[in-house]
Amino acid sequence: MLIIFIDADACPVKEEVYRVARRYQMRVAVVANAPLRVPADDLVELVVRPGFGAADDWIAEQAGKGDIVITADIPLAARCLAKDARVLSPKGQPFTENDIGSALALRSLLDDLRQGGAITGGPAPMTPKDRSRFLAKLDETINAVRRAYLAK
Repeated sequence: MLIIFIDADACPVKEEVYRVARRYQMRVAVVANAPLRVPADDLVELVVRPGFGAADDWIAEQAGKGDIVITADIPLAARCLAKDARVLSPKGQPFTENDIGSALALRSLLDDLRQGGAITGGPAPMTPKDRSRFLAKLDETINAVRRAYLAK
């Protein structure tokens, strides 16, 4: 059974994922460093992996072909893509094999600029348009995965 993995500690679209997963009857693994509230639903499982990077490591180990990973963590996205999982950012940007290299390079550059003090602050806050784009891309991704598995 295909699974949606949520890198949950700072994910702003968990509720949206639960709603869409219920519609498609897909399992959801909510992976975090500390306990979180999740819906009482047989399809939703909370996985707690304390420690730096432990939640990311667990997702990268478990995700596989056809699974969907929701994360803003670009290195985690690269690891999941290497295992043939589909990856979406919380703002609805799909990560692909074609663009993950440039995303990793940009992340590295921005890290250097932040450490040098040239950039301060974090990402822009979520907007209703971001949530709408995320929902559309999640729906599109689920349907693409389902078509691929029904064709077999």
